Formats: sequence, C-alpha cells, structure tokens
Amino acid sequence: MSTIEQCDELARLEAGERLTSQEWLTLIQSVPGETFRALADRMRMRLHPDGIVCYVIDRNVNYTNVCTAVCTFCAFYRKPGHEEGYVLGHDEIFARVEEMLELGGSGVLMQGGLHPDLPLEWYETLLTELKRRYGIHLHCFSPPEIHAFSRLYGMSVREVLVRLKNAGLDSIPGGGAEILVEPFRRRRATKCTGPEWLQVMEQAHGLGLPTTATMMFGMGETEEIRLEHLRLLRDLQDRTGGFISFIPWTFQPDNTALGKAYPDRVSLDEYLKWLAISRLYLDNVPNIQVSWLTQGLDGARLGLRSGANDVGSIMIEENVISAAGAKHQSGEEGLRQAIIDAGFHPCKRNAAYGRLEQLLDVTSAADPVSVGA
Repeated sequence: MSTIEQCDELARLEAGERLTSQEWLTLIQSVPGETFRALADRMRMRLHPDGIVCYVIDRNVNYTNVCTAVCTFCAFYRKPGHEEGYVLGHDEIFARVEEMLELGGSGVLMQGGLHPDLPLEWYETLLTELKRRYGIHLHCFSPPEIHAFSRLYGMSVREVLVRLKNAGLDSIPGGGAEILVEPFRRRRATKCTGPEWLQVMEQAHGLGLPTTATMMFGMGETEEIRLEHLRLLRDLQDRTGGFISFIPWTFQPDNTALGKAYPDRVSLDEYLKWLAISRLYLDNVPNIQVSWLTQGLDGARLGLRSGANDVGSIMIEENVISAAGAKHQSGEEGLRQAIIDAGFHPCKRNAAYGRLEQLLDVTSAADPVSVGA
C-alpha cells in the first residue's frame, strides 16, 4: 500500500478535496517531498493528458531601472538621479523586439522600475506602436507598476488598466508578488502591499485581462506564510478565474541587502517540494511553470515530473533575477530538449498560453510513470 493510500489527507487531496491550513501543515511537516511530487505529477496528467509541455519565446524588456521603491531583495534598481539609471527610448525597444522576432518570438514581456517622471502617454504610445508595427502579444507591467501609475497620475487602478488595454495591452505578468502576506511583506520593503497587488489583479481580470501569478520564496518566511500566499491567490482565482499560470521561484541573494541575512539559496529538493504543493493547492489555476532560470535545466526536467506543465521563456533578455545571481541560460533548443528528455512533447506558445504549433500524431500522454511511484 502506498503512502498516499495510507494517509487519509493525501487520499482526500488526490480525490479533489481541499484541505484545511492545519491539515496542510501537518502533511508538509510529516510527508516527504517525493510523495507530494508524485501526487502533483498525477494531477498534472489529469489536467494535461496530451503529454504536451509548452514554452515561449519572448523578450523581457526592462524599460527602466529607475525606481522610487527600495526593495531589500532587489539588485536591479537605481534610485532617481543615480548615474547608472536609464530609460530605454522607444526606438531602442523596437530594435530589441525586432531581434526577438528574428528568433521566432511571439511577444514582449515588459517591466521596469517605478519611474517617477514618465507620463502615462509614454506607455500608451509605446504599446500602440508595438501593436501597430508588429502585432505581437503585449504582456506588460506588473501590479506594482500599475499601482504606481494610479498614484502618480491621480487615477483609479481601473482607469489606468482601461487606458493601457485600449492602447494594446493583452495581459499582465505576476511579478511583484514575492510573498503577499502582511506584515511579513512589509518587513521586506516591497513596492506595494499584498492587498494592493491583489486589487490590481482583480481589476485586470474584471476587464478581461488575463494574468499570471508568482511566489518568490526563501526570504525567511515560514511554511505557514507560504501556504497563506497560496490561499490568497486561490481565493482570488475562485472569484475571477483570471490567473492563467502560477510560477514559483526562489530568492536569489547575490548583491541584495536581504542576501546578507539569507545568503543560502533554497535547495532544489525544497523547490521541487513547493512546486508540487503549489500544483496541488492551486487546483483552480490551469498551468504551473517551473523556473529553469533559478533551478537550471536539470531542475526543470525534474519539475516537469513534479506538477509543472510549462517551462516558460528562453529569456532572450533578463536583468532583474540575473543581477541577484541567477546565471542559468538556454536557447530554444535547450528548452525543447529538456522537455523531450523529461518525456514530453514540446510546443511553442504565446504569453496567453495559446499554442503556436500544430502538433500531429500526439495521441497519448507522456510516459505515465510518476516521480516516486
């Protein structure tokens, strides 16, 4: 008899029941990570039985590093007036997008610091021109940016989102979530509060803008806090259904103020355990993405057998996490090979999880052997 069959809570979880926070904590403290990974792999097979794992070719354009926030976990930002601060011109952004299109890309992920001086029209013109020139998917501006726009321009969050959507915005990335739980979040000096992040996402979903969601862990938070973060996301998803994907990654400590207190990276085993827990807990989020950028391609392969069904972007350009010490790199062939090596069929997608390849003769799921089975 397996561990899952012997444990009532695990059996209920596999049957689709939601557990209480205390039941979750009991399991986390008593059940090995391999069991969670096996259970999450089976859930992934039920949700995505065709054995296809997707990836995206886009470009993460960090249009400015000038930021009025001072996040203790960030090594990318520069304060206004700093000699290393920059703002990319529209033409420079266009050139980067054209390079991405030459590599087979389908869209742009654009995020930046909280710049105090750029007018809303700067962003609207940029989106309109990107859409007019290239017709690409625009996955831009995390909730802290949207919240900052609201305060800077004296507009409601909804008004800002309507303006940006009318200019061409297609979806919103889940950056800036880190850990949404107050007051833990306040001690990490983040760009906006947890409720503000969630409000932006709820407003976006109400306007038909799909979004992703994230969690960055390994900053000294407890297991209870990680679970509460997942609960906040699941509760919002119950109301709106607007999250199309969840991406957990680990804190990268290099060159950050917080890294002095938490210099050790989360282990791969711990990451895979919480990747699996995320798949099981977020039963209403369709896609789970493994962070190869922080875990490497070997970690990605294991993550695809731990509940994930997506490996994200080749990251033609990435400046924020890499500045804090994430040095993994891969091109398209590397991601495709990692997917194949894990026993799946690779498929290119866009940021909205629309598949861009016509797959033929995919008649059965990948090798059904689960991790730990």
